[in-house]
Order: sequence, then structure tokens, then C-alpha cells
Amino acid sequence: MIIVDEERIFREIREKNPASVSLNGPDGILPQVQDTAMRITAKFGIPAYVLADTTWGTCDLNTNGAKVLGSDIQFNIGHTINTESLDETILIDAFDDVDFDDVAKKCTEILQGKTVSLVTDSQHLNQIDRVEKILTDGKVKVKIGQGKGQLNDGQVFGCEFYPASELKSEVDAYVFLGQSNFHAAGVALSTNLPTYVLDPYFNEVREVTEFAQKLKRKATLAIYKAAEAHTFGVIVGLKEGQLSKVFALKIKKELEEQGKQVQLFALTDITNDRLRNLRGIDAFIQVACPRISTDNQFDMPVLSTPQAKALLRILRKEDVGEYLEISHWL
Repeated sequence: MIIVDEERIFREIREKNPASVSLNGPDGILPQVQDTAMRITAKFGIPAYVLADTTWGTCDLNTNGAKVLGSDIQFNIGHTINTESLDETILIDAFDDVDFDDVAKKCTEILQGKTVSLVTDSQHLNQIDRVEKILTDGKVKVKIGQGKGQLNDGQVFGCEFYPASELKSEVDAYVFLGQSNFHAAGVALSTNLPTYVLDPYFNEVREVTEFAQKLKRKATLAIYKAAEAHTFGVIVGLKEGQLSKVFALKIKKELEEQGKQVQLFALTDITNDRLRNLRGIDAFIQVACPRISTDNQFDMPVLSTPQAKALLRILRKEDVGEYLEISHWL
């Protein structure tokens, strides 16, 4: 069950005495966000708006929505990082109390004698020490990478992998604590090492290495298809943490130096349906979120920042390199 740190929310409301608040969180915990909003209104007698648009992380907090509503405080629930607030948003922990004991013991049977790096997402950071002990007792050597940037020790985002990357020369494999193939595949791609998911909900240990390689093959094919394009659309994301205008303009200039025609676009949500409305473009490059390109299907090439850098190397007759084996995909 997801446990939201409501005590901190209530403390902030008592201290700041807002006329209204807004709350949001990842899709998977929206029911808990709704419950918290109801308790706020019952306890303090103020409106508590649930911002129900998708929020993918600290790059996508929807602070604009809170401003439009006139909320005095915005709480983003479930995107734990190594600070308690970001800009004008207060970040609230939401940890899952699911039991990992059985699945961790299964993992020891598979990886006994190996050295692994244990990584996880925001919801399971509270379980990492417990699982480390079980694996160690089962003769699996465990290393936990040091946090960097917004990341805590052992924590990874969908596009940021510092605690994993720093250990890739020291470990045999990675073990992701949780259910998210999304996060685990990013670890596999950024390190090029075997990666396993410890899924306590289905009580299974599954390897996602081949799944990640399929994503890489798809991403690489899109790069080579884009190399044949004559006209490019370069897309800037309009979400507050995805506004990479400087890099978009740099990409535009470098493509034009290679004889390509480039048009600039800006979108809040980059989807295949939205791109279908745009005419005269052979391929797109979006500098908002790298996982939009690797994890979604599009009718034409839609490259991320790492893919765009690889594309430029191809156009310059250079080696494409291991373009995804980096700690941060932005």
C-alpha cells in the first residue's frame, strides 16, 4: 500500500495557512492523492484541487496548473529527490510498504556469488536497506551507488542513472527494486549490463536485458532513417523542466550546417497524433524527454537528445558510438 506523508502536508498547511492548495502525483498513485485531498478539505475547510494530468517526474510538476488555479501551495506527491522542495512546489514522499522478502530470497538463488548494484525508484527507496541485507545474507555482494544531482543513493530516474553508471565497472549485474520495466530498461541501456527486476507484486525476478536491447534496436533504426531526411522539425517541450531551447537552437544550427532544412516547434505533449498535424517534415528531434522517443511508437523518426547527437555523428561520417551508455540522457 502507498503511504503518503500526510503529516508533512498538514504541517505545511498549518504553518502557511493557505486559502487553497493543489496536489498531483504519478498516475499509479492518483487514488491516494484523491484521498489526501479529501482529508485536507475535511480537516482545514479549504479547496484541495487534484491536478489529474500526467506528471512524469520533477521535470513535469505542472506548476503552471497550480498558478492558473491560484493555489497558494502545490504538493507533488511521490517524486522523492534529495531536496524537500523544487521551485514553488513542495515534494511529498509516498513510499510503498509492499514486502520484498520472498522475491529477494528468490533473487539470491539466481545471483548467488555475483556482485550487483541495487537500484530503485522513489516509491521503494525505503526498502533498499532491507533488500540489501537479504541479498547479502544470501551470498550476493551488493553495492549501492552514490546519489548525484537530484538523485538519492541507489535511486534512478527514467533518464538519469548516476548511481548505476558509476559502478558499471565493478558489478556483474543490476537489480532494480520494484515493478517498473521502464526504469530498469533505462539502467540496462545506460550500462549495457544484465539487469533484473525484483517484482514483489507478482513475486518474480525477471531479466529486462533483452527488452532493453529491443528498445535500443528501435532507437538505432530511427537514427539511420532520420539520416536520410531532408527536412527536420526540432521540438521544444513546454513543460517547465523540459524547456531546452538552447540545445534545440544548437541542434538546428548543426543540422543546417549539414544541409538540412529545419523548422522549430513547441509542444506540451509530444504524441504521434499531434505530429500527424504537421506537414512537410521528414523526421523530428524532440529535446523535452528522451523516453518519449525510446518508449513510444511514431509514424516517422522522432529522435531524443542522445539519438540526435548520434545522428549528427553519422552525418559527419563519424562513428555513432554507444550513444545511450551515458549517465544522463539530456
